[in-house]
Amino acid sequence: MSKVQTSLRLEEETFKEAKKILASLGMNFTEAVNIFTSMVVQERGLPFDVKISDYPSLSFEEAREKVRKSFDAMSDTSGRDADDFFRELLDR
Repeated sequence: MSKVQTSLRLEEETFKEAKKILASLGMNFTEAVNIFTSMVVQERGLPFDVKISDYPSLSFEEAREKVRKSFDAMSDTSGRDADDFFRELLDR
């Protein structure tokens, strides 16, 4: 099958990150685009669901803060005993 050359305009940081991830998977960007294109043809559409999320996207800083709060909460020893919690939950 003959090949065609094309060009893409991508955000530079996204492109660099994608190339790193693809390299860790043993492929380059061109191979990944070829796989994606083949899947579009096979699926006769996008090879993944496209939908509006019920959850808003978080910035890196917001996600980091949520993780930090979660770790802080795990260190808090003033919580309830798990056995008591589940016993009360099952009694409802």
